[in-house]
Amino acid sequence: MKKAVSNIVSTVMAFLVLFSTFSFTVDKHFCGDFLVDSAVFSKAVSCGMDMKNSSSPEEKLMAADCCHNQKIEVAGQNDLKVSFDSLELGQQVFLFTFTYSYLSLFEGLPNEVTPFKDYSPPLLVSDIQILDQVFLI
Repeated sequence: MKKAVSNIVSTVMAFLVLFSTFSFTVDKHFCGDFLVDSAVFSKAVSCGMDMKNSSSPEEKLMAADCCHNQKIEVAGQNDLKVSFDSLELGQQVFLFTFTYSYLSLFEGLPNEVTPFKDYSPPLLVSDIQILDQVFLI
């Protein structure tokens, strides 16, 4: 049960980091007051009624463009990596001593020599305790 909860929490935290750094753009094209197209990650398709480049400035002023685009940008977080240099001296000392003391907890056990590990035990012909009916209680 504890392992399952740990896996669920770690998966949720991974998705949290993923979505907090995720940025995207929503592009909308309006013709008048009506929404014609909206697109995520790409440019919205125009309705075809956009003003073409006219040659004279009078034509540009006379004909008002009814179409307009709206762009919504959601920027993700870019500075997730905390630099060790940005920590103050007291924080650096605490982090170093905590890491050193934590790693020293996991010292290896001394290797003990077992002289009989390569030898197999002798075969039992009969169980002497049962034959003599001697039992340790």
